[in-house]
Amino acid sequence: MTFASRITRSPIAHDRAAAAEMAQVFGDLPMGLRDLLANSAACSPYLRTLMQREADWLRGALAIAPEVAFDAVLAALPGLGSEALATGLRQAKRRAALLIGLADLGGVWSLEAVTGALTTLADLAVDLCLRRLVADEVRRGKLPATDAVAGGIVALAMGKMGAAELNYSSDIDLIVLFDDSLYPGAEQEARAALIRVTRRMTATLSDITADGYVFRCDLRLRPDAAVTPVCLSMSMAEAYYESVGRTWERAAFIKARPCGGDIAAGARFLKSLIPFVWRRHLDFAAIQDAHDMRLRIRDHRGLHGPIRLPGHNMKLGAGGIREIEFFTQTRQLIAGGRDPDLRARTTTGGLAALAAKGWLPGAVAAELTALYRAHREIEHRLQMVGDAQTHDLPTSDEGIARIADFCGQEVAAFRQQVMARLTRTAVLTEDFFAPTATATEAEAQAPDLSAQNRAIIEAWAQIPALRSDRAREIFRRLRPMLLARLMQAEHPDEALLALDGFLRGLPAGVQIFSLFEANPSLVDLIVDIAGTAPVLAQYLSRNAAVLDAVIGGAFFAPWPGQTALGLDLTLRLAGAADYEAALDQARIWAKEWHFRIGVHHLRGLIDADCAGGQYADLAGAVLAALWPGVVADFAAKHGAAPGRGAVLVAMGSLGAGRLNAGSDLDLIVIYDAAGVEASQGPRPLAARPYYARLTQAMITALTAQLPHGRLYEVDMRLRPSGRQGPVATSLDAFCAYQQTEAWTWEHLALTRARVVAGSPDLAAEFEAFRGDLLRAKGGGAQVRGDVAEMRARLAAARPGVGDWQTKLGPGRLMDIELTAQMLALIAGQGARDVLAQIDTGEMAGLVSQNDATALRAAYRLCWHLHAAARLLSDKVPDPARLGLGGRAFVLRETGQPDVATLTDQLAVLTGRADAVINALMGKGA
Repeated sequence: MTFASRITRSPIAHDRAAAAEMAQVFGDLPMGLRDLLANSAACSPYLRTLMQREADWLRGALAIAPEVAFDAVLAALPGLGSEALATGLRQAKRRAALLIGLADLGGVWSLEAVTGALTTLADLAVDLCLRRLVADEVRRGKLPATDAVAGGIVALAMGKMGAAELNYSSDIDLIVLFDDSLYPGAEQEARAALIRVTRRMTATLSDITADGYVFRCDLRLRPDAAVTPVCLSMSMAEAYYESVGRTWERAAFIKARPCGGDIAAGARFLKSLIPFVWRRHLDFAAIQDAHDMRLRIRDHRGLHGPIRLPGHNMKLGAGGIREIEFFTQTRQLIAGGRDPDLRARTTTGGLAALAAKGWLPGAVAAELTALYRAHREIEHRLQMVGDAQTHDLPTSDEGIARIADFCGQEVAAFRQQVMARLTRTAVLTEDFFAPTATATEAEAQAPDLSAQNRAIIEAWAQIPALRSDRAREIFRRLRPMLLARLMQAEHPDEALLALDGFLRGLPAGVQIFSLFEANPSLVDLIVDIAGTAPVLAQYLSRNAAVLDAVIGGAFFAPWPGQTALGLDLTLRLAGAADYEAALDQARIWAKEWHFRIGVHHLRGLIDADCAGGQYADLAGAVLAALWPGVVADFAAKHGAAPGRGAVLVAMGSLGAGRLNAGSDLDLIVIYDAAGVEASQGPRPLAARPYYARLTQAMITALTAQLPHGRLYEVDMRLRPSGRQGPVATSLDAFCAYQQTEAWTWEHLALTRARVVAGSPDLAAEFEAFRGDLLRAKGGGAQVRGDVAEMRARLAAARPGVGDWQTKLGPGRLMDIELTAQMLALIAGQGARDVLAQIDTGEMAGLVSQNDATALRAAYRLCWHLHAAARLLSDKVPDPARLGLGGRAFVLRETGQPDVATLTDQLAVLTGRADAVINALMGKGA
């Protein structure tokens, strides 16, 4: 479609004489097109000058699609010689500015098409200059020749250019770097040559000649611009950002992209800055940094005070473009480290991504997008008047009338709409940056406190988390809210003591306090946890980053299941920089999910049965995702695994699919070398030591104390021959041992065995053997007798103490689990879960319905009490010392009205189970 057929709007002629003159010049054009030219010239002396100078070219350009005309302007540039480049670029800028301006004013192109076209021209101009000037330096012998594009120099487009959002008369913000690794021993010579290239590029683009200029270049965003040269080595720049980079520089790099020269080198450099720009944890401290930056800009420009239309700065003033950009970028900085989908360069793209991921209501994102586009159109009209880099509305009535005409609006309506949009932008963005109440106001609302509690609170001034001035300032605003919510807790004194422990355990405060200030609902969660589960609160103080998951949007979503968890972790590990980083990523990820299960359990969203399954799902996902990485890392050193590989077999509670908050993992490793004697690799190993060391590598991956702690404790004592046996067992040896040497207790353990990672073929073969063995080894009298003897030894060695002892002792968890395994073994069935094994025994006629019901009832009560207690403490709970919040949680979880009833019910049900077990064991005597 031609330009004329796509016109949807036009300015109002402000200078009627100028409009008449231009209408006469272009009187041969169709009326709609002629009116657009005339009215645009009547509002903009700059456009009128361009129309007069480029009239012949313009007629041809407007006769075709604007995209075709624009591409033709750019296509002529690469063929120009070095001498003609500066003049050719200026001509291209004039023609592009005229075409883009008319396409904007006529509604032919959207805002994104307008800013994108301006950016495309700037990219090409920068790239052509760098390549030509580097070639000149090489030709003159001033720069060593390399195979790299443009000698390894790259221009990074920053700001609006980086986001393809250039405004009509934008400066272009560039950071120019070079890859110093290309010039070993000649770095100083290369630096001097590439500094000359950068200066000549800037002059080529920025100098005003009889033909105008191309783009004004601003190189001040480079590191420490006051003292550094205009072109820096990448190693120097990277060292700067790693050591002293500031929040505003992080925000600037959201939009950064390589635009000219060695694009690949620029992409590598930006990749190296990902840890600097995108923090791995939610970074709510960026809000205060952005707010301080806003205030400094307003102070510098004198932009404080109420919004008044005359002279208002549409970019930096209240309710202006920068407010929307800061609002968007700050939210991106908060969460973009965890979610790469939020790292959009454009403002509108960032708003859309934030809305899609739940960080911003969709209606707010849509409204801010519309406000942003409207503000940008006015900014373009301001700059089109005289090709000036201005953002200020005119101060005179006549000047505002000109801009209203340029926008095709009546003056009164224009004033009203612009004021409404600025005000609405301020309303939507201001509360995000500035607290709604001052600390003094909030302190006045703080509740009365006892002298003892006041002393606890005053002592907070000495905790490690409040060492820095910034942490103290944020906490000063936060403290009244903390106290108010504490006093609303069911047991405020107890909650305060637990919160005191949480705060004292924090190594630093800025991030966590900023997180609380930006998300007050988290304070309620912390108070709830602190008042109920002090151990969980202490864990939180050492692992506060797990709270990121609460803000992430899916914290209270349905449980995804082991398969989805494993896929999520696998994708996370694939993006890690190296093996150790992958292990640390696994810890961060697992801690967040572990915390989620605990909070859901604590708040009654799930019960102990559901929590036990989820803890097991989580462990299974971790093992399945980690195992391939451990195998690959080991193979890189010692060659591929000999034979058919190995499987990781879960035993005990993990095999049964039921863990508690503090469970370790019972594992064994079984391999099949299939006759292969050794690996083939840099450091080959014989099959047996290969798999033994591979097993140890997996244990280390799970248990090593890295910056984010360990994943799990691992127990491998259930392998053949226990501690005396090898840590990895061949399949043949395992099968032979189980058939001829294993004790009954080892066959009992096998009833719960389950492959969780490794070769599918080997896993299937193991499972088939397990089934065959259980069927072959079943047999009532021998098994009952062995189990009765084993039970007696366990009771003597570990009798168990305490009114709420749930694990040890007659009729309790270990006793019932041992009995359930016995029933499964005698029945020769493959059920793994305790309750399923009891069901198996009942269906096989090994236990009566009433006795099975008694076992199940005791097991359920013991498990619910045990799971709740393990969430609160790592010790057997003492009802007399358990806090009020913890006591309420235990009673809710067990369904009992009070401590005495729970204690009595536990004794009654475990007594019945003990009687059933005694009878079952007695049958084998």
